[in-house]
Amino acid sequence: MKDFALSVLSLLDQAGIDYADVRVVLRRTEDYQVKNGTLEAWSDEEQLGFGVRVLVNGFWGFAATNELTAGQAAHTAMRAVAVARASAVVGGRKVHLAPQRASVTDVKGPCIEDPFSLSPEAKIEHLLAATKALHYPGVSFMVGTLGAMREEKVFASTEGALISQTRTEAGGGVAAVAVVAGDVQTRSYPSAGLGSWTQGGFETVRALDLAGHAPRLGEEAVALLSAPVCPPGETTLILDADQMAIQVHESVGHPTELDRILGSEASYAGTSFLAPDDRDHLRYGSDLVTIVADATCPGGLGTAPFDDEGVPAKRVQLLERGRLTGFLTSRETSPLLAQESGGAMRASGWNRIPLIRMTNINLEPRNGTLADLISDTADGILMSTNKSWSIDDRRLNFHFATEIGWEIKNGVLGRMLRECTYTGVTPAFWSGCDAICGDSEWRLLGTTNCGKGEPGQTIHVSHGVAPARFRGVSVGQDR
Repeated sequence: MKDFALSVLSLLDQAGIDYADVRVVLRRTEDYQVKNGTLEAWSDEEQLGFGVRVLVNGFWGFAATNELTAGQAAHTAMRAVAVARASAVVGGRKVHLAPQRASVTDVKGPCIEDPFSLSPEAKIEHLLAATKALHYPGVSFMVGTLGAMREEKVFASTEGALISQTRTEAGGGVAAVAVVAGDVQTRSYPSAGLGSWTQGGFETVRALDLAGHAPRLGEEAVALLSAPVCPPGETTLILDADQMAIQVHESVGHPTELDRILGSEASYAGTSFLAPDDRDHLRYGSDLVTIVADATCPGGLGTAPFDDEGVPAKRVQLLERGRLTGFLTSRETSPLLAQESGGAMRASGWNRIPLIRMTNINLEPRNGTLADLISDTADGILMSTNKSWSIDDRRLNFHFATEIGWEIKNGVLGRMLRECTYTGVTPAFWSGCDAICGDSEWRLLGTTNCGKGEPGQTIHVSHGVAPARFRGVSVGQDR
């Protein structure tokens, strides 16, 4: 893969370009889904291809193919040059890359138990055992997912970079679904959808203890069928860690992507309510809220020694004690702020150009446990596990629904609630944060379905979060 990448770059020596890089990517993915004790879906896929990114007179060109032959190397390289020259005809703001020292290295991520060395039968049995534990009278569906990914990637540039990175990821989740007369209630662990993933081997799946957490899910799903609906009004809201993950993702991660702020990313899920001049000035949240983009966080899906521009992993502060202090940046956008790249450029595969993407967007923990937080709340609601979300095209006004909630009265959890929803305006909501739990409650949750770009790219990202409390929040389905 290294030799091939260098051979592609050599074809561009006489092409009159300003800069070029090549990514060669070999990726294997495996996914399982079971329902009610039966294997419902299983996929095992391997992809190999390369992409060439070229800068000519300040404009990008990109081309990619899954044919790693000498003929396709030449054709693809020249096609990228042709695209760049055509882009220059269209015009626009010229690209000036922030300087970056070229690295030459080989790095491999953590993996104790290779998920691809385990037999399919062993992984299916692991998942079947977990879903069997979901059984409870009244549960209609017992669903489980499990998956793994291994990626070997070589990055080479005309600046002299030659970087080989190998990473392994694994994860999964379970859900109990109860259905009565058209009413459907679901309880999931460790989060909704595909569960939670971590960088590492199958040891990360075992650490989730899906079977150990499954029994309460079936009982809660059935109980939700007869639970009262979340009452509308304004109240104190505590969000569990799994709900905090998507709250951070949607209302902090995406708005701080500098390409959205500059307007070059708009069609897919909109732009941002932020402006470059807001840095170091805008009050985004309360003094308790510190959020970082940390590409060095152990186990994170956004953790990598280098991004897809060859920039080393960094820990970038986005919010410090409630004040906006930074953005997710690239070599192209960071010069506009007179700073170096934050190392946030990633592509979903060999056939996509890198974009500014979240790394691991983490809410720094404070003090205490969830039990402490509940006992310190006179009147409020605890909500857990995302069910749906909606946020406007500037990432400002949002509406979330969760699978489950509980009333809090005089510091004690009361009756279970269903159809729990809450709404807010991003800076006002975060300014209402008056408590965040400590290290013992902090969890790193990974999602594999963050979308962005046209053509679309789905990428993996993690969020380190702990339960937090917010004052004066509008809740209830009619809001």
